[in-house]
Amino acid sequence: MALSRPARLAALATAAASFCLIAASPAPAPGAPGIGDPYFPQLGNGGYDALHYDLGIAYDPATDRLDGTTTVTARATRALSSFDLDLQQLTVIGVQVNGRRAEFTRDGDELRVTPRGPLSKGRDFTVSVTYGGVPEPLSGPIVFGSEYGWMKTDDGVFVACEPNAASTWFPSSDHPSDKATYDIRIKAPTGLTGVSNGRLVSTTTRGGSTYTHWRESKPMATYLATATIGKFDVRTGRTPSGIPVYVAIDPVLQDQNAVDVYAVTAEATDYWASLFGPYPFEETGAIVDDMPEAGFSLEVQSKPAYSAVRSESTIVHELAHQWFGDSVSVEQWKDIWLNEGFATYAQWLWAEHRGTRSAHDSFLAGYDSRPADSTFWQTLPGDPQRDTMFASAVYQRGAMTLQVLRERIGDDAFFRLLPAWTKLHRYGNADTADFVRLAEKVSGQQLDDLFDTWLFTAGKPALPTA
Repeated sequence: MALSRPARLAALATAAASFCLIAASPAPAPGAPGIGDPYFPQLGNGGYDALHYDLGIAYDPATDRLDGTTTVTARATRALSSFDLDLQQLTVIGVQVNGRRAEFTRDGDELRVTPRGPLSKGRDFTVSVTYGGVPEPLSGPIVFGSEYGWMKTDDGVFVACEPNAASTWFPSSDHPSDKATYDIRIKAPTGLTGVSNGRLVSTTTRGGSTYTHWRESKPMATYLATATIGKFDVRTGRTPSGIPVYVAIDPVLQDQNAVDVYAVTAEATDYWASLFGPYPFEETGAIVDDMPEAGFSLEVQSKPAYSAVRSESTIVHELAHQWFGDSVSVEQWKDIWLNEGFATYAQWLWAEHRGTRSAHDSFLAGYDSRPADSTFWQTLPGDPQRDTMFASAVYQRGAMTLQVLRERIGDDAFFRLLPAWTKLHRYGNADTADFVRLAEKVSGQQLDDLFDTWLFTAGKPALPTA
């Protein structure tokens, strides 16, 4: 049937409008190879938002070989002709996008993936990477001069990846600003246990191997993921308030820990929930492995990882991170004091809770023990620089900042501020400016001078007047 002249004109107008809309849409382009963090410009990736990781890994301590397939579900934030993943050291065997084979290239630690067709803005897609090799830990001045990441033990591996080592064992958008949920499936020789984040979904043994499936249903930064493997004595239960607990301890350390890890974990989790707001994850716990070479512990989401437990104070520090660092994560690494200053201050609060020393006295002890010409006062906690991002000033001067704030605004406002902060940014990201704004809102006071002096000015600040 022929269209009338008015109908033909209307159809032409509609087609022209559609053409203009198409022409106005941005053409597909490559995603950025990093998010532009000043400390780690190539970490993370631009052009998409990671939503979920499904990791399947097999590790044999006898050969140190890791084989894995990681499937990332992501949402394109612009039309993409290609995109990047962060992956260090390991060999890529194949890549698929939306179930179809995709081309890929390597450029240092960047894996560039080119799907068969462009990815539309706002659409979800999957990328599956099959890979293998022998992961090696990273080293350097950043983490106390220690190795970190994928660290071999006598019977397996201890995995603690802050700040940039997650991509040594799985392809990812390896920056805390791009959080996602996780399924982590670990295959290890029978007799070894794979421990990871969230809740244990299943454990099966067949053909000489043990398979564990863990699920972290709350958003998590990549550096907080773990797949620690070894011989463990496991104790499960609940805190007094009912939060599930999973504590795995290397049998070698069972009689060497200075504290009851399970008991302190349960008690501290509940106490922090009373101060900081509801516990943000499905399970609390600990992974205690015999890894003295590491010399540090890490706030692995839901189960802090300890290379050894040296004190009760270490446990309460790492558990405080579940709120400050894990649930509320930094927007950029320069804001790391929001993690470490808060967790250190939590140690002072715990001593106050125990009745051994007030937070004010802890503040004075740290302040008085460092003379004005100490290099401690030259590190700026609000922007400590990459190689000194874990300097003691980030921890201690960061905690001092919180005590000065507490004494300025008073206990009532301060202890309303902490749960307000964790509620406002729960499962998200925030920066120092966000905290200053909230502190001023809760207290009704102008606080720029306080934060400028204690976080961003070199030199030993004068003690605030009473």
